[in-house]
This record gives sequence, structure tokens and C-alpha cells, in this order.
Amino acid sequence: MDYSILEVATRLKGLRESAMISEKDFADRLGISEQEYTAYESGEKDFPLTFLYKCASEFGVDLIELLTGVTPKLKSYSIIRKGKGLAVERRERFAYQHLAYLFKGRKMEPLIVTAPYEEDAQEKPIKLSSHEGQELDFVIKGQLKVVIGERTEVLEAGDAIYYDSSTKHGMIATGGEDCEFLAVLIK
Repeated sequence: MDYSILEVATRLKGLRESAMISEKDFADRLGISEQEYTAYESGEKDFPLTFLYKCASEFGVDLIELLTGVTPKLKSYSIIRKGKGLAVERRERFAYQHLAYLFKGRKMEPLIVTAPYEEDAQEKPIKLSSHEGQELDFVIKGQLKVVIGERTEVLEAGDAIYYDSSTKHGMIATGGEDCEFLAVLIK
């Protein structure tokens, strides 16, 4: 299963118009400028996962429905085979695989994330974001530099961090290689 940015933008616009909310009012709800929102809704700008998560929550739809137009239907259990999760390319060079996209009524969003190691990013400020809920990140391989609020931590394979995701947070791979981790976003 895959998705296209323009199709997501069209669904987003349809949901907003169905709710009879102006672009400006919806941008205000999301805490972004009207210009930035318009760029997302027109498909000119790629969406961060946190933006899509907030939009799905605002409209009361499943994140997967917003991404793909398909409503999850499985209620008892769902198996996603290795490498077969829903690919979500939401942050430049980061790769996400959604591990429960077929399950209806999820209370969490489990993702395998591959963060690329970038030498030039090591000394720059890490881009931060926030969203409702809580998050667990468990490092599978490599090292992950995580900023939560004013704190910076370096996690290695086997380490986990759990936090209130309304606190500004961000992460990059460190230690000279890509980092793979399980991210569980809890609503």
C-alpha cells in the first residue's frame, strides 16, 4: 500500500471543506501560518508526520485513512511481515514503516524508523516538533541523539526513552552510522 502527496492534500482539503473551516482558521488550530498550511493542502510542500497526526486528530479520522484513503478494518489482530509496513517518507531522508496500518481503532502508532547518519547535522541544532500524547523510542541498531525540551541524550542499541510528546523533541542518528529504532506514538 502506498500514498501520494497530492492525494493526501486532496483528502485534507476535502475534510477541511466538509467541516466548513477556513484555511486560516484550520492553520490557527494547528499552530502554523496560513501560508504554510496552504502549501501543505495544495501539495506544494511535503507533510511532517506530526502535522498529519494533528490533522487526523482534528478531523477524527484514522491517520492511515488520511494517508491512503483506506479505512483500516482488522479488529482482532494484524500481522505485518518484515519490510512490508506502510512506507511513510515524512522527514527528509528518514524512512518510516507503519507496523499496524491495517488495524482498526489503534490506540498507538507503531513505526520502524531509519534515521540517516549525516556528518554535517552533528553540530547543528536538531529540528524539534511536538504533538499530543506520549512516545516510546527503542533503539534497534546504531545510536540516536535525542533532544527533549532542554535535555540531550544519546541512546544506543537496546536503550529506550519514553516521554510526553507535547514537549518539543527531535532526534538524529549519531555515532557514524544510520540508526534504526521503534517509535510508538500513543494517542
